[in-house]
Amino acid sequence: MEKKTDHKPKEDKEINIPANVNKLHLAWAALKQFLYELLDIKHDTDKKGTIEDIKENISMKGHTAWVLVFSILIASIGLNIGSPAIVIGAMLISPLMGPILGVGLSIGINDIDTLRRSLINLGVMVGLSLLTSFLFFLIPIFRNETPELLARTAPDVRDVFIAMAGGLALIIAISRRSKQTNTIAGVAIATALMPPLCTAGYGLAIGNLSYFGGAMFLFTINTIFIALASFGIVKSLKFPMVKYLNSTKRKRIARLVSFVAFIVFAGSIYLFFNLFKENQFKQAAENLITDLKMSGISIINEKAEDLDYKSNSVKIYVYGKKLSSEEINYWATKLPKYGLKGTKLIVEQGADSDLMHEVENLTELYRKNQILITTRDESLKEKEEKIKLLETELGKYYNSQIPFVQISEEAQINYSGLKQLSYAKLVNTNFTTVDTITVFNAEWDADVSNKSQEEIKLKKWLKKRLNLDTLIVNNR
Repeated sequence: MEKKTDHKPKEDKEINIPANVNKLHLAWAALKQFLYELLDIKHDTDKKGTIEDIKENISMKGHTAWVLVFSILIASIGLNIGSPAIVIGAMLISPLMGPILGVGLSIGINDIDTLRRSLINLGVMVGLSLLTSFLFFLIPIFRNETPELLARTAPDVRDVFIAMAGGLALIIAISRRSKQTNTIAGVAIATALMPPLCTAGYGLAIGNLSYFGGAMFLFTINTIFIALASFGIVKSLKFPMVKYLNSTKRKRIARLVSFVAFIVFAGSIYLFFNLFKENQFKQAAENLITDLKMSGISIINEKAEDLDYKSNSVKIYVYGKKLSSEEINYWATKLPKYGLKGTKLIVEQGADSDLMHEVENLTELYRKNQILITTRDESLKEKEEKIKLLETELGKYYNSQIPFVQISEEAQINYSGLKQLSYAKLVNTNFTTVDTITVFNAEWDADVSNKSQEEIKLKKWLKKRLNLDTLIVNNR
């Protein structure tokens, strides 16, 4: 007898997934998709066209060489007169980027021929630029130092970031199917490759090797980091590598290019680290000097060379109150707090030093000059007021005078019987007011028949001629 068993279907257990978990997952997926589409540069990249464009712009001969020469000349003039606008215009027309991008591209795609060609043209570019600026600054009237020139005599750690960011922006811009010319122009301005070359030529022209070395160092840093940025983007976008039929040659070239890339990368890191440390040292030294001033210590004659990173020293010039050895030791012990451990603090001071006397003499001379200028101004103002008063009085005097000679000649013509004419001013008073009356004395010939009529006519004529309301004419 069989046992009956009830076979009930098993119920599936329901898993309750919180609604907010699904929403978060979808939101995260949407955000990742948005960021991918926002930052993706592979989609619109024209690898073949980019390689062709860069290779075409490597050559420095013919038209390109002359454009380079004239753009360097324009930039040199702009630096000489201190005009950023002219320098910017020169950077916009310069073809300096071609060989530099060629170096980065050739290392990235393992193209030894393009690398060799890029390095040769880079050398030609530097040589032409230095020669042009050197010849320009050899002219005596163009050898004055300007802030625009001096600003390119030493590199800064920020120049590294500018060159790196500029190189990245440039290679990304030209790798698109539709080229962004405004980006290319902007990078040419931002990375500022031309001014250091012009400054290096200026340093050669005036015989200042420090200017030449600093400017070339700045140019080298910009060049390396632009090429390094190009190399990074080329590798990131997986540009097609150059293939060689000979496998042995391919491996040898690959090793050589890898070695060059390593040297460039290692050199870049070394340069960046040194610049970063130097910038950090100078910033710490400036913070120290600021605190010294805030504590009441008078510091003058600050120069960039006084913050010497190579010798690890900070030199300050103190005037006025002399610092004691205890005070100097106190500040020396605080150097590690500023990040200046091992730095030597050099204090040049002396209350009775020539520097203090010179400052005092200049101050006294300035005070005396100000007093002299003030006194002179007051004296000039007083004299000007007197001159104006005299001119006014003189004008009144001339206005009150009668042109007697001319009047007498006209009267003799008009009145033939007039024998003599005299003139005077009569001052009359009634003890209340004072009046000045014009008086003429006329003497007539004895044979004048109508003397009374002539006298009346003479009086009327004198009143009209002299524009006078009151007039006395005495006749004889």
